[in-house]
Amino acid sequence: MNILFIGDICGRCGREALFEYLPDIKYEYNIDFTVANGENAAGGLGISVKTYDEMVKAGVDFFTLGNHAFSKSNEAKILMERKESLIRPANMLPEDLPGEGLAIVRSRSGEKIAIINIMGKVYMDEVSDPFKCVEELVKKAKEATNIIIVDFHAEATSEKEAMGFYLDGSVTGVFGTHTHIQTADEKILPKGTAYITDVGMTGAVNSVLGMEVETAVGRFVTPEERHPFKSAEGRARFCAVMVEVDEKTGKAIGVKRIWKS
Repeated sequence: MNILFIGDICGRCGREALFEYLPDIKYEYNIDFTVANGENAAGGLGISVKTYDEMVKAGVDFFTLGNHAFSKSNEAKILMERKESLIRPANMLPEDLPGEGLAIVRSRSGEKIAIINIMGKVYMDEVSDPFKCVEELVKKAKEATNIIIVDFHAEATSEKEAMGFYLDGSVTGVFGTHTHIQTADEKILPKGTAYITDVGMTGAVNSVLGMEVETAVGRFVTPEERHPFKSAEGRARFCAVMVEVDEKTGKAIGVKRIWKS
């Protein structure tokens, strides 16, 4: 089984990149299931019903989110109330937020896949311990399947690597999101878990993490002017990682980093 995980889709540019690149990639790698982080899909902050529907039309099967999950608060809640194919970080606080952090889905061939969404604690606000939280989620997931994909939405590379080794052998893949810059460290860890520190961003090439260059620079140079976020446009890049899975054991037997622009 081949599972594709697409890095943070940022704004309209990122959504258009799905239509441009995803069909060929799914064909080339014989993809059985596609997951994408969609927390920046709507204008660079949050997800909306409209952008969700658009990305599903482009070929994404399931979505994870992150710290901007509720930036378009009513929109995300509507999607979660509709029981759409998305989850948010399980350890977000307060605990009574809508949505779930674990989902059991089926691949094109009918195999069960568990998707877990968790958020790092370093430099993040209002989250509980990700290590304790993910341990419970993995136990629950294993009641249904050994094929488990974890989106670890985190800032610090050290925390991401620690999570990879913490889960090594108990999940299929630990894929880092949030920092938007693809890292060249994809590998299979000693006990059979595929890992990459950051999958990267699907959005504008000429941008600062998907944000318009002038706006992003201004937030550093003249912060007193309170520059609003504005997602960038133009030529897009598509960042993803593909993991080949042994369906019987849930172990990764191959991992490939993908960058298209």
